[in-house]
Amino acid sequence: MTRIIRNFINGEPVDGASGQTTDLVNPHTGEVFAQAVVSDAQDVDRAYRAASDAFASWSQTTPSERQAALLKVADIVEAHADELVALESENTGKPIPLTKSEEIGPMVDQIRFFAGAARVLEGRSTGEYMKGYTSMVRREPIGVIGQVTPWNYPMMMAVWKFAPAIAAGNAVVLKPSDTTPVTTVRMAELFADVLPPGVLNVVTGDRSTGQLLVEHPRPDMVSITGSVRAGMAVAGTAAADVKKVHLELGGKAPVIVFDDADIAAATEWLAVAGYFNAGQDCTAATRVLVADAVHDDFVAALAEQARATTTTYEVGQEDEDALVPPLNNERQLEQVLGFLERTPDHADIVVGGTRLGDRGYYVPPTVVSGLRQDDEMIQNEIFGPVMTVQSFSDEAKALEWANGVKYGLASSVWTRDIGRGLRMAKHLDFGAVWINTHIPLVAEMPHGGFKHSGYGKDLSMYGLEDYTRIKHVMISLDEG
Repeated sequence: MTRIIRNFINGEPVDGASGQTTDLVNPHTGEVFAQAVVSDAQDVDRAYRAASDAFASWSQTTPSERQAALLKVADIVEAHADELVALESENTGKPIPLTKSEEIGPMVDQIRFFAGAARVLEGRSTGEYMKGYTSMVRREPIGVIGQVTPWNYPMMMAVWKFAPAIAAGNAVVLKPSDTTPVTTVRMAELFADVLPPGVLNVVTGDRSTGQLLVEHPRPDMVSITGSVRAGMAVAGTAAADVKKVHLELGGKAPVIVFDDADIAAATEWLAVAGYFNAGQDCTAATRVLVADAVHDDFVAALAEQARATTTTYEVGQEDEDALVPPLNNERQLEQVLGFLERTPDHADIVVGGTRLGDRGYYVPPTVVSGLRQDDEMIQNEIFGPVMTVQSFSDEAKALEWANGVKYGLASSVWTRDIGRGLRMAKHLDFGAVWINTHIPLVAEMPHGGFKHSGYGKDLSMYGLEDYTRIKHVMISLDEG
């Protein structure tokens, strides 16, 4: 019997109104393992009505009540870690040990962070800013939130969306990617004993479902993590109804390696930061700029790291050493291979560069050197296990090339000169700058970019505040 992933609306699993489904494919095998509902306008409307009804009461709960609920949600994720990781691995092809160690812990920590953060929202001090009047600021939940998550981190991105929104007192309708809905739906089912019906609703479906989610008149805010194209479409649609928009979009993170950096240590770390999750990470360390003096040594060392990096194709999804999973879907495989097939004559594919094997959607860890600033692999997001290397002559050129893309999400600088590192951090036009590391995230610090990487912040108090609105209340002190 075919396994069906259904919507979760108003506290219970629900069939799609149209009866339409789409196949879900395990990227590791290339085989169909289940089907998911393709939600239509009736399903989306039903979910928003449930969220609207739930918001009326959930928004009136105290921060301590919301904290208690979210702490239980975090405990549920922790208790069901093995089940969730197994489902995520089947749906994404990710290695099981690495997914458990690198995603479950942070997810639990992030939920617990927002549980506590709900109780310490700050605002301007109540006071008399005009003689005879007292002013205060209320920070309130926005209302009903429509959210869309991507396929690269289905579980974690769901947490980044629903946890701050619910902590702030909002109700949510969340649509996971059409290729990876399994764990999001399962988490919603698991949370049903803790969250009141309608506080967290999940509708599955394709791009048309996402458009219905944004176009619907009910949501007060829409939030998406996804491609630049998708973000622009969401922003354009939301503008017609003046909805608040939160966008976390693509990236093209520069990694600037100066000639005083520890090359061995840098390449070892960067290979992980570039090839983890097959490079399907908008902060991945896939665009490296290296000082002329150490360029050749760096490329050679990085190529050795690439050759030594293990894929799940080679060892399976349960191997402790597996780092690189398959690409998420056939369309993404074609995109990555297309970039590689169009490699210009002046560049060199040092290692990798072709499809790996004949099952699943695998590309091996790849290094491309000799690219120029205007080449498409430098300017556009590849979103695969492909690391490009350019050489620069001086600090000014490194900064010019680093900033010379349309994205502005994340970056890193590798140098023993802390003054130079801080100078670069000041001038890099990216929402995050790491110095002598790349990719660590903590719940207390914001994640979000500039330019075509979007606006708004995930994680941190800034992320929680994005799901609130500000109201000024003024009281006359006139006794008459």
